[in-house]
Amino acid sequence: MNFLERFYFLLLLSLFASIAEAGAISSLKTFVQDTRTVRAAFVQTVLDKNTRVVQRGGGTMQFERPGKFRWVYEKPYEQLIVGDGARIWFYDRDLDQVTVRKLDLAIGTSPAALLAGSSNIEANFDLVEIGLQGDTEWLEAKPKAKEGTFEWVRLGFSPAGELKAMELHDNFGQTTVLTFFQVEQNPKLSAELFKFSPPEGADVISD
Repeated sequence: MNFLERFYFLLLLSLFASIAEAGAISSLKTFVQDTRTVRAAFVQTVLDKNTRVVQRGGGTMQFERPGKFRWVYEKPYEQLIVGDGARIWFYDRDLDQVTVRKLDLAIGTSPAALLAGSSNIEANFDLVEIGLQGDTEWLEAKPKAKEGTFEWVRLGFSPAGELKAMELHDNFGQTTVLTFFQVEQNPKLSAELFKFSPPEGADVISD
């Protein structure tokens, strides 16, 4: 390879690198910077380590940055997850059981931190550009802390920067795929969405 060929080769590499940076990682940073609240519906599919479907479900979610969110699972089981800014409440209606944890312990390097946490994403995650697959730009986020329950999270954005999907791979080999639709950025959300009181008689488990 002569000097001119090497020059063009390096120029192409730098061009591809700049295009990659302008992809999903850039979309995530813009999404976090410009989005205070989100409301969306989702479909969830859980795959085992052999990629066989073991569960399907869905529901709705809302969040308000930082640290407030509400995930409502309507099927296959009715469950509610509420982050009120200080604690996270997990309510299983069928079991009539509530689990509560401190928010800073549960959200720091969790997938929720990528969406509803602070804007300093790279303090807790290593971000890697995956590239365009079909009409979705993907990035992979690996938690820097090793004591978490998942190995990596992948986020998918449209070329216009709209949130489309999230994939979570846990330490047991399962992958949870969330596909978002009817996504609204910066809607006005009621403060009541992010409050939770255990139902009378429910079994409450806390840290």
